[in-house]
Amino acid sequence: MGMTRREFLFISGVTGAGLALSSLGVDMRPVVAYAEELSKIDRIKSAKQTYSLCYYCSVTCGLICSTDPKTGKIINIEGDPDHPISEGALCAKGAAIYQMSARNEHRLTKALYRKPGGDKWEVKSMDWALTQIAKKIKAERDKSFIVKNDKGQVVNRVDTIAHMGSSKLDNEECWMITAAMRSLGLVHLDHQARV
Repeated sequence: MGMTRREFLFISGVTGAGLALSSLGVDMRPVVAYAEELSKIDRIKSAKQTYSLCYYCSVTCGLICSTDPKTGKIINIEGDPDHPISEGALCAKGAAIYQMSARNEHRLTKALYRKPGGDKWEVKSMDWALTQIAKKIKAERDKSFIVKNDKGQVVNRVDTIAHMGSSKLDNEECWMITAAMRSLGLVHLDHQARV
């Protein structure tokens, strides 16, 4: 029977814990048997592995994408231990790359809205939510846009709206959003990666 190093360490650890607990009078044989069965059922063993890069920042850590050979869907993404830059380590953004995938069945597709003063949430489409956000930004920008400062210098800015970038954005998305916010006249910009 072929066994990987990871399987050997897992089974050894469970067996050691079982022996330690069995000396206390607890029968750990069912737990050890279950752990051995789990190590045999490893869905990643039969998956096709493809090497890729994480583009959430300019470090570009290495990734191993495991794809189910039957469906062609990505079933796991993890750090590449052979990558010269990251050596298998991933930050929070890289570690969550699978969960942020468009194929993730848990990804939100609807928005919850509660009217001001209301006590019940309504399910709305993302298009509706984005339209409402755009209307509110435009109304605030039109109301508080500053063309000239106290010295008479042209500044073309908005001081009442700020933007906070998300760590779930890659470099290109950050650049695009920052350019869009500056075109609106926003000067209060920050990013979660800096904070």
